[in-house]
Amino acid sequence: MNKINSNEAVINEDNTLVKRFFITISKVTTFVFHFFKELFIPPYEVNELIKQSYRVGNKSLLLIGATGFIMGLVLTIQSRPALADFGAQSWLPAMVSISIFREIGPMITALLCAGKVGSSIGSELASMKVTEQLDAMEVSGINPFKYVVVTRIVATTLMLPLLVVFADLISLYGSYVGVNLKDNVSMQLFIVQVFEKLQFSDIFPAFIKSLFFGFVIGVISCYTGYTAESGTEGVGKAANSAVVYSSFMIFLIDMVAVQLTSMFT
Repeated sequence: MNKINSNEAVINEDNTLVKRFFITISKVTTFVFHFFKELFIPPYEVNELIKQSYRVGNKSLLLIGATGFIMGLVLTIQSRPALADFGAQSWLPAMVSISIFREIGPMITALLCAGKVGSSIGSELASMKVTEQLDAMEVSGINPFKYVVVTRIVATTLMLPLLVVFADLISLYGSYVGVNLKDNVSMQLFIVQVFEKLQFSDIFPAFIKSLFFGFVIGVISCYTGYTAESGTEGVGKAANSAVVYSSFMIFLIDMVAVQLTSMFT
């Protein structure tokens, strides 16, 4: 009898988890539709959008720059011995640049932004909800969703591709430093070797992928903060959920993007 009851409890728990999952998906979908509805309806919060864009970029710039430089340097140093065995050291800049532009740059930048920007947005919006600032905006005649959510989602969507470009360039400079640890290659020759094999099909899909990364980070971070539970525990939970779910969605989008890119190239 106890075994039957325990099995029923497990089944009920599984059903509850599945039900909760689909309820969450429906709420996020409604949240996204609400975003697109408010996005095209005036008035437009341009000043707040510029402010949030500056915050997203400024908060991540130093961390992404340092990480990008180390990433390019380490990738070059690690790849050199394998190419040296075949006497193909001249391919090193092209190989590293393709790896950075296609995959490493967008992924690392998106994950860093999910950890730094996503947690910040999630905790900030949750704090605003706990302290009833969102309700105060509504009473004052300000649309809190448009002012708080729309501006932050648009800011992350626009700024992440720019941060990816910045990270790619810094990574290439790190690769240049790594190449010159063993060889003596001029910057001009290094750039020629980089763009000799780099094609438009390597850059454009990564740029489109970066837009989706930024959008997902903004949506999930704003959703977890905007719908956070009351109390200080809800603030911490919103920040943690923003990072975890954003990181998972980044990997999921990247997997789909790789499959689509391989089908059309």
